[in-house]
Amino acid sequence: MMNEQRREFIKKTTLGVFAGLGAASGLVPAFSLEKTALPVWDEKPVPGKIRWGMLIDTRKCKEDCQQCIAACHHEHNVPAFKNRREEIRWIWKNSYRNVFPTADIAGVSKEIQNRTFISLCNHCADSPCTQICPTGATFKRWDGIVEIDYHRCIGCRFCMPACPYGSLSFNWEDPRTEIVDPVTAYPTRQQGVVEKCNFCSNRLVKGLLPACVEACPEQALVFGDLNDPRSDIRMLLESNVTMQRKPELGTKPSVFYII
Repeated sequence: MMNEQRREFIKKTTLGVFAGLGAASGLVPAFSLEKTALPVWDEKPVPGKIRWGMLIDTRKCKEDCQQCIAACHHEHNVPAFKNRREEIRWIWKNSYRNVFPTADIAGVSKEIQNRTFISLCNHCADSPCTQICPTGATFKRWDGIVEIDYHRCIGCRFCMPACPYGSLSFNWEDPRTEIVDPVTAYPTRQQGVVEKCNFCSNRLVKGLLPACVEACPEQALVFGDLNDPRSDIRMLLESNVTMQRKPELGTKPSVFYII
């Protein structure tokens, strides 16, 4: 499955780069990918539009495994502040109650309730964080990824309470002082800016899978185009019962869970 995901990425990200250039220049790409089915997670699918999403199979996720977290934080120069109040998190694990606080717990086994679940930015189709940002620093890309422009962020933190998933972190201190093993390929941030998961947009443009997906030894994380009925993620979504975090809010998360 990993090789199939990689091949899908190389194809999709290559098309995506040209589609982005075409949109910027006002040209319509000749390779427009027509989507005929109406996805249940997107009310208005656009022909040729990619929407990246992630599926987390929690049945495969090992309780004591932190490899996805380590890979993500290393890839993006996430500082390791020891003070909990200054903690910066792009991906982390939390309890069932904290990840799914509005889910009905009746009928949920003790084993599931006692597990920890991966949390990250949901890259919502209707994202509150982008709507409230006064400078446009937090914005939604053409492919559905919610990104942050660190240079435009003024540190107002309006996006943080707007996010119903607690997915954004603020740099109260200079993050460069707490990077354990710096990776020069990804830009370091400054004190006073917000940051979060970006679905590894820096890797997607190279045709690579997100670092967390590639690092998972159990292949519990599946990444792909939610608008492509032939993608691995779509086929898994259509053949499994899945959950989303706080779906009643109408944010339309791009992250799904198999429990």
